Amino acid sequence: MTTHRERKTAETEIVVDLDIAPLSPASDIDVDCGFIGHMLTLLAHHGRWRLFLKGRGDDVDDHHLAEDLAIVLGMALLDETRTCPRNRYGWCALPMDGTLVLASVDLSGRGSYCGDLPFPVATCRGFDLELIDEFFRSLAREGRMTLHLRALAVDNGHHLAEAAFKGLGRALRQALLPVGEEPSTKGIWL
Repeated sequence: MTTHRERKTAETEIVVDLDIAPLSPASDIDVDCGFIGHMLTLLAHHGRWRLFLKGRGDDVDDHHLAEDLAIVLGMALLDETRTCPRNRYGWCALPMDGTLVLASVDLSGRGSYCGDLPFPVATCRGFDLELIDEFFRSLAREGRMTLHLRALAVDNGHHLAEAAFKGLGRALRQALLPVGEEPSTKGIWL
């Protein structure tokens, strides 16, 4: 099943088509910001998704684009979680050279982000790295998931961003697996 979501504002225009369980995973990411586009490609690859994403932002900075990409992707993920009972929990400890990130997710129905990603530099090729936390916060809120990302070791900013997106992709792949029973003692699956 493919979920389609769009968002058009005075600041951005976003289109997302997402399939979390395709027969052949692939991504086609076309966004105004090369850095966030690269991170989304990594997320989709490690999640084993089929993701078509097109995003255009205003010329102010990358803030509106990064936040709105996360909003629309989070809404699409939430739609996908509602198709059947899911494993609910997923985690990954992902090394990237001298960087190590722990990514944990709970498809809890409650949007919450707890991040500890101490970027050693402010930007990476002009991309403001504080927007990474903004992206994850919006993704968790709109996807109604509990998301924890913690750097256990850091060698540089690019590796930290990559490890966080790759680790999240792998944690989500695990959490989104269909299950035959209720993943909660509450008697509901979301």
